[in-house]
Amino acid sequence: MTDASSSTRRTVRVELGDRSYDILIGPGLIAAAGSEIAARLKGRRIAVVTDEHVGPIYLDPFMRSLSTSGIEAVSLVLPAGEKTKGFEHLMAVCDSVLGARIERNDAVVALGGGVIGDLTGFAAGVVRRGSRFIQVPTSLLAQVDSSVGGKTGINSRHGKNLIGVFHQPDLVLADTDVLDTLSQREFRAGYAEVAKYGLIDKPDFFSWLETNWREIFAGGPARIEAIATSCQAKADVVAADERENGPRALLNLGHTFGHALEAATGYDSSRLVHGEGVSIGMVLAHQFSARMNLASPDAARRVEAHLTEVGLPVSMTQIPGDLPPAERLMDAIAQDKKVKSGKLTFILTRGIGQSFVADDVPASEVLSFLKDKYPR
Repeated sequence: MTDASSSTRRTVRVELGDRSYDILIGPGLIAAAGSEIAARLKGRRIAVVTDEHVGPIYLDPFMRSLSTSGIEAVSLVLPAGEKTKGFEHLMAVCDSVLGARIERNDAVVALGGGVIGDLTGFAAGVVRRGSRFIQVPTSLLAQVDSSVGGKTGINSRHGKNLIGVFHQPDLVLADTDVLDTLSQREFRAGYAEVAKYGLIDKPDFFSWLETNWREIFAGGPARIEAIATSCQAKADVVAADERENGPRALLNLGHTFGHALEAATGYDSSRLVHGEGVSIGMVLAHQFSARMNLASPDAARRVEAHLTEVGLPVSMTQIPGDLPPAERLMDAIAQDKKVKSGKLTFILTRGIGQSFVADDVPASEVLSFLKDKYPR
């Protein structure tokens, strides 16, 4: 770890009493992982889970860092992609952790993007009724969203992330150097979650993103600032509402529509990845809010303009291939985990940075809206 890496690092604290943890953000953190983990871990054994995209690049240096710090580790490499988030691979992770004799004072590490983090976190949450868990997110989306807050899980044929547990990590290491290896598509998909924090309740941050997004894409201080601001925003919400009984639901802005679109494409990443679904979903949420006379159409146009400028899809018509009819999309929405007592719950908005939880949204209005947005 160089002095330069240390000097540019940011730390965000997630305050959850005796389960509080740090999010370290900055360059060089994979090389420094061993020392950072050893300083916090009572045990000296680790099971590392990664995938076929991340493993060939980062698994060896990560394992060397652990070894240098006296930590014994085993690894499991899974297929990449959303379809890995299922029971078959959950059991493979559990078997690997148990086979390595990982105890409660040891740890399970997710080295990868959101899929690996969600799946591994779920396994850590149920093996031995809860094992220590460390997130090493390697995508922008995972660094600013899925690695923080303890929501873990797998997909079901009924929908996305419907089976899982809340299991907080003990540490998050967000190495910003790894983002340089992402494709433009992957980085843009992660950026959708960054923009989300501005649209929830930080209009000044959204304005800053409109001005500085090119510097964020290029790397350097603006990228670290954007990630740290996003992580702090999520940390604040998680500290106030860990299990999504109230304001934490705001973090799902764009996700009800987005998850339905992901299900409609069969989780085929060649057609749609999660961040792209969130991008379209956030535009739809603002457009639906305008349709319901909750917000000015200007807000929806502004969101659409910014996400278009950075290269994200903003309309269902931009998804390759055909989508099922609106009635089928409504079936996916009805299975969404934000439904309460059979009533539709959406995150809507009164303007930029003015999102709120809307309970009992009329299904007929949503169906009519979807038919207008994707006529068949």
